[in-house]
Amino acid sequence: MDADLCTGHGRCYAHAPEVFEPDDEGYNAARGEVAEVAAAQTEAAQRAVDSCPERALTVRER
Repeated sequence: MDADLCTGHGRCYAHAPEVFEPDDEGYNAARGEVAEVAAAQTEAAQRAVDSCPERALTVRER
């Protein structure tokens, strides 16, 4: 989650509330962090990535 690119549209937690949540200012609470995503949540995480207009989210497989 790229903190510099995130502008707080909130689409990530709207499309994947089981993966992301907002902070008090409406940004993704995981801004600037690497989030571990459970296998069962990969589709939701991908929806969030695809919905981000700023391309602030990136999915990396381990």
